[in-house]
Amino acid sequence: MPERPTVPEQMVRELSALLTALPACEVEDAWVGVRWRVGQATVAHVFGGEDQLFRITFRAEPEEVMAFEHLGDPYFRAAWGRNVVGLVLGDEIDWEELTELLTDSYCLQAPVHLARQVPRPGDGSPSGEEVR
Repeated sequence: MPERPTVPEQMVRELSALLTALPACEVEDAWVGVRWRVGQATVAHVFGGEDQLFRITFRAEPEEVMAFEHLGDPYFRAAWGRNVVGLVLGDEIDWEELTELLTDSYCLQAPVHLARQVPRPGDGSPSGEEVR
Protein backbone atom coordinates (compact mmCIF):
# COMPACT_ATOMS: atom_id res chain seq x y z
CA MET A 1 0.00 0.00 0.00
CA PRO A 2 1.48 3.39 -1.00
CA GLU A 3 2.24 5.89 1.75
CA ARG A 4 0.27 9.10 2.04
CA PRO A 5 2.20 12.26 1.16
CA THR A 6 2.68 14.97 3.75
CA VAL A 7 0.60 18.07 3.08
CA PRO A 8 2.90 20.83 1.79
CA GLU A 9 3.72 23.35 4.52
CA GLN A 10 2.71 26.27 2.28
CA MET A 11 -0.76 24.78 1.81
CA VAL A 12 -1.14 24.28 5.58
CA ARG A 13 0.00 27.88 6.21
CA GLU A 14 -2.50 29.31 3.71
CA LEU A 15 -5.37 27.23 5.08
CA SER A 16 -4.38 28.14 8.64
CA ALA A 17 -4.37 31.84 7.81
CA LEU A 18 -7.90 31.51 6.49
CA LEU A 19 -9.30 29.27 9.23
CA THR A 20 -7.57 30.51 12.38
CA ALA A 21 -8.87 34.00 11.58
CA LEU A 22 -12.30 32.63 12.51
CA PRO A 23 -13.29 32.93 16.20
CA ALA A 24 -11.86 30.13 18.38
CA CYS A 25 -10.81 28.02 15.36
CA GLU A 26 -7.60 26.15 16.09
CA VAL A 27 -5.24 24.02 14.03
CA GLU A 28 -3.95 20.62 15.15
CA ASP A 29 -2.35 17.52 13.74
CA ALA A 30 -4.89 14.87 12.76
CA TRP A 31 -4.50 11.10 12.44
CA VAL A 32 -3.33 11.95 8.94
CA GLY A 33 -2.78 15.50 7.78
CA VAL A 34 -3.97 18.59 9.62
CA ARG A 35 -7.39 19.66 10.88
CA TRP A 36 -9.02 22.83 12.15
CA ARG A 37 -11.58 22.69 14.93
CA VAL A 38 -13.88 24.94 16.86
CA GLY A 39 -14.30 23.33 20.25
CA GLN A 40 -14.51 19.60 19.55
CA ALA A 41 -16.11 20.05 16.11
CA THR A 42 -13.96 19.63 13.02
CA VAL A 43 -14.35 22.46 10.51
CA ALA A 44 -11.86 21.20 7.89
CA HIS A 45 -9.30 18.43 7.44
CA VAL A 46 -6.57 18.42 4.79
CA PHE A 47 -4.59 15.27 4.01
CA GLY A 48 -2.70 13.38 1.35
CA GLY A 49 -4.29 10.25 -0.09
CA GLU A 50 -2.71 6.96 -1.04
CA ASP A 51 -3.19 8.10 -4.65
CA GLN A 52 -0.77 10.98 -3.84
CA LEU A 53 -3.49 13.63 -4.24
CA PHE A 54 -4.37 16.15 -1.54
CA ARG A 55 -7.93 16.51 -0.30
CA ILE A 56 -9.76 18.78 2.08
CA THR A 57 -12.98 17.74 3.77
CA PHE A 58 -15.48 20.09 5.37
CA ARG A 59 -19.15 20.35 6.34
CA ALA A 60 -22.02 21.47 4.13
CA GLU A 61 -25.78 21.98 4.34
CA PRO A 62 -27.78 18.84 3.40
CA GLU A 63 -28.93 20.22 0.03
CA GLU A 64 -25.35 21.18 -0.81
CA VAL A 65 -24.09 17.68 0.02
CA MET A 66 -26.21 16.26 -2.79
CA ALA A 67 -25.03 18.98 -5.16
CA PHE A 68 -21.35 18.27 -4.40
CA GLU A 69 -21.95 14.56 -4.86
CA HIS A 70 -23.50 15.14 -8.30
CA LEU A 71 -20.88 17.66 -9.43
CA GLY A 72 -18.20 15.00 -9.37
CA ASP A 73 -14.47 15.57 -9.69
CA PRO A 74 -12.90 17.49 -7.97
CA TYR A 75 -15.76 17.40 -5.42
CA PHE A 76 -16.81 14.33 -3.48
CA ARG A 77 -19.02 13.19 -0.66
CA ALA A 78 -17.12 11.58 2.20
CA ALA A 79 -17.98 8.03 3.24
CA TRP A 80 -18.46 9.17 6.83
CA GLY A 81 -20.88 11.72 8.28
CA ARG A 82 -24.11 12.94 6.70
CA ASN A 83 -22.78 16.41 5.95
CA VAL A 84 -19.12 15.79 5.09
CA VAL A 85 -17.96 16.67 1.60
CA GLY A 86 -14.60 17.39 0.10
CA LEU A 87 -12.50 18.76 -2.66
CA VAL A 88 -9.40 17.36 -4.33
CA LEU A 89 -6.83 20.15 -4.25
CA GLY A 90 -5.01 20.47 -7.53
CA ASP A 91 -2.14 22.70 -8.59
CA GLU A 92 -4.46 25.68 -8.99
CA ILE A 93 -6.63 26.36 -5.94
CA ASP A 94 -9.57 28.74 -6.20
CA TRP A 95 -8.98 30.42 -2.84
CA GLU A 96 -12.10 32.57 -3.12
CA GLU A 97 -14.33 29.50 -3.52
CA LEU A 98 -12.44 27.58 -0.84
CA THR A 99 -12.79 30.51 1.57
CA GLU A 100 -16.55 30.48 1.05
CA LEU A 101 -16.82 26.70 1.51
CA LEU A 102 -14.69 26.69 4.66
CA THR A 103 -16.47 29.72 6.14
CA ASP A 104 -19.79 27.95 5.62
CA SER A 105 -18.34 24.82 7.26
CA TYR A 106 -17.19 26.86 10.23
CA CYS A 107 -20.63 28.44 10.62
CA LEU A 108 -22.24 24.98 10.61
CA GLN A 109 -19.84 23.63 13.23
CA ALA A 110 -19.37 26.63 15.54
CA PRO A 111 -21.66 27.54 18.40
CA VAL A 112 -24.26 30.08 17.26
CA HIS A 113 -22.70 32.94 19.25
CA LEU A 114 -19.41 32.47 17.35
CA ALA A 115 -20.96 31.82 13.93
CA ARG A 116 -22.91 35.08 14.18
CA GLN A 117 -19.63 37.00 14.38
CA VAL A 118 -18.49 35.78 10.96
CA PRO A 119 -19.22 37.69 7.75
CA ARG A 120 -20.30 35.19 5.11
CA PRO A 121 -18.60 35.54 1.74
CA GLY A 122 -20.88 36.99 -0.88
CA ASP A 123 -23.50 38.57 1.35
CA GLY A 124 -21.57 41.18 3.30
CA SER A 125 -23.42 40.44 6.53
CA PRO A 126 -22.64 38.33 9.57
CA SER A 127 -24.04 34.82 9.34
CA GLY A 128 -27.51 34.31 10.66
CA GLU A 129 -28.62 37.84 9.74
CA GLU A 130 -30.75 38.63 6.75
CA VAL A 131 -29.45 40.98 4.11
CA ARG A 132 -31.99 43.75 3.59
